[in-house]
Amino acid sequence: MKILITGAAGFIGSHCAERLLQMGHELVGVDNFSSYYSTDLKAKNADAVKAIGGKMITLDLRDIEALEVLNADFNYIFHFAAQPGLSKTATYEDYYSNNVTGTENLIAFAKTCKDLKMFVNIGTSSIYGLEATFTEDSVPKPASDYGVTKYRAEQMVLENSHNNIFKACSLRLYSVIGPRERPEKMYTKLIDLGLKGDPFPLFEGSEKHLRSFTYVGDIIDGIVSVIGNEDKVNGEIINLGTEAEYTTKQGIETVERVIGKSIKLELKPKRAGDQLRTKANIDKARKLLGYNPQTTLVQSVEAQVKWFKENCL
Repeated sequence: MKILITGAAGFIGSHCAERLLQMGHELVGVDNFSSYYSTDLKAKNADAVKAIGGKMITLDLRDIEALEVLNADFNYIFHFAAQPGLSKTATYEDYYSNNVTGTENLIAFAKTCKDLKMFVNIGTSSIYGLEATFTEDSVPKPASDYGVTKYRAEQMVLENSHNNIFKACSLRLYSVIGPRERPEKMYTKLIDLGLKGDPFPLFEGSEKHLRSFTYVGDIIDGIVSVIGNEDKVNGEIINLGTEAEYTTKQGIETVERVIGKSIKLELKPKRAGDQLRTKANIDKARKLLGYNPQTTLVQSVEAQVKWFKENCL
């Protein structure tokens, strides 16, 4: 099968690209190599994909004319590209243009792919809001520009399934961690600052926040399992994550154990839009995809520390 992955130089997108190549698929990855975080790290991710036979193209989905370089012969589209997370530097326009306009342009391209079997949108638990412990039929209450624009993008994609234009599904991911996690995310920052002996900025009250910290490999297991299950998942929203819950405090303590050093904490004011609790309800994923994440938090952190020491020091 020929597969297009957007955001293929990113954290999760690059892992997915590698897995699909290992499964024997032909792959084209696109990424705009945004300076939101280190383009050197993204280049390393892209090189890893190219090293096992993937093709990588620098392309910004916000420019619909840029998509004209792609042949409309893809069987699957996996859409990871987005303006991620909560950022003080990102404006609402950044979120809207990347997450909504970019998705709108990709949908227009997908409509030209006559052999398209499935458009897989990569969503987020942030769509649920400050508490993300619900089943997929719960009413979304996004509490950030990121969550609002990702919800809009998700609905735009699923509209095409509802209208029988092409098959589509949306996978809502929960607190993904592991090798290649972005530099500003919790575990990479904890590992970096912990090894250096510098203080970790802890937002007020966040030590009690609960998260379904899910290893990236377990997430990829769920994502690629849509292949061959197109009829089952068409039109569906499906949560992917672990049912195990950990507090931020437990996460910090786990990193301390793995790196063998105590981490200094620097208290910061509470951050607006930060989720209080995420616990993945994966009953639907189990039923439709046979999904069963197995990696423990300690195993995830050990893999991430190993990657960080090999690639970021």
